[in-house]
Amino acid sequence: MNTLSVIGGRVLQEDLTLEFLDVLIDVERGLILEVGESLRGDEEIDARGGLVIPGLVNAHTHMAMTLLRGYSDDKPLEEWLKEDIWPIESHLTPEDVYIGSQLALVELIKSGTTTFCDMYFHMSEVARATESSGMRAVLGQGVVTVGKNENDAYLDAEKGLKFAEEYSGFASGRIKTAFMPHSMNTVDLEYFEEHIPRARDLGIPIHLHTNETLEDVEKTIKMHGMRPIELASEYNILSSGDFAAHCVHVDSNEIDILVDKGIGVVHCPASNMKLASGIAPIQKLQNAGVTIGLGTDGAASNNDLDLFGEMRDAAMVGKLSAKSASAVNATSVFSMATVGGANILDIPAGRIEPGWVADLAVLDLEAAHLTPMRKCVNLLVYAARGSDVIHTICDGKVLMKDREVLTLDESKVIESARVCANDLSERVRKRG
Repeated sequence: MNTLSVIGGRVLQEDLTLEFLDVLIDVERGLILEVGESLRGDEEIDARGGLVIPGLVNAHTHMAMTLLRGYSDDKPLEEWLKEDIWPIESHLTPEDVYIGSQLALVELIKSGTTTFCDMYFHMSEVARATESSGMRAVLGQGVVTVGKNENDAYLDAEKGLKFAEEYSGFASGRIKTAFMPHSMNTVDLEYFEEHIPRARDLGIPIHLHTNETLEDVEKTIKMHGMRPIELASEYNILSSGDFAAHCVHVDSNEIDILVDKGIGVVHCPASNMKLASGIAPIQKLQNAGVTIGLGTDGAASNNDLDLFGEMRDAAMVGKLSAKSASAVNATSVFSMATVGGANILDIPAGRIEPGWVADLAVLDLEAAHLTPMRKCVNLLVYAARGSDVIHTICDGKVLMKDREVLTLDESKVIESARVCANDLSERVRKRG
């Protein structure tokens, strides 16, 4: 057995207390073997002066949109999509998506994220990039049928199912898949009716955007006489094990549906604020018993993938929305970014315990903005930054050591992305 030990650090316990402990890892199986004192492995990671936490889970992303960072800002969602994002996305090649995904992977690793969920296109390229990075992921081909002819629409839905089936278990099991229709308003009901049961037969969960804007909700009511989550329930589009992103404008009946059906919600506060989509009623969802994860959305609408910043945003805007300083507290937000997201994605992560996957991040506590440390979880949510991460471990493998990414060549990835983004903009300019 090949073992790795993370030694000398303060380890965040399930009850959110800290203890000076070592973490012993089975590298081949990617599992935590033991958490205790004086544990030595074949290899060691020095965590002295650091804080060992579960690797963060970014439960909703569009990875290759790193190439679109800063391309269009300060516009509402519908205008942003139709005028800028969809036109430039039509020019993206598989190689663009690969390079943009690599850039995202570097950003995630450097900020302590070990698992992400991605919905985009050319997803085989995202899978290829993820495999080489060593990260863990749930991937799905985004399906859009509205505005396409019947043949193209059907092929798009088929492509989504085919990818989910073929890439499930890819990268030695680090990659899981889901069927990912974009939203209730961008996929025609007939494709939901045909392809959702087929996804169920394959044991593949469903992930989509829903109730992101008031316009989104009003459009669904106008077309179907029901709100989006009510419509999804009526047609059995969402059920236990499925999860939805945003859920900004949900009413009490829709919250009851989410609870009754066991549907997880991925909160994306920064994107929702930037696009002025609204503020999700997170405290109400928590009170009702909805499992909540945290996502950054894409870098075009965030504009970074730092889940520490997302935690701070979630806590701050949650309090503002609930008009209570005690709402959406630090403990609940940290849970969203770890075990909450892991539960939604059905991964045994988010805790540092024997038998759980060895997905860890180590933060350097020797910084002015992290001093003094009174309550650890509060510090993580309100003060910590992705740049505080010094080591990142996923599936028992060291992805970053002493702030150096080991699985990807960071400087080459950044340069390739810079060239690719410039080339993409030039293609758009020339072709319109």
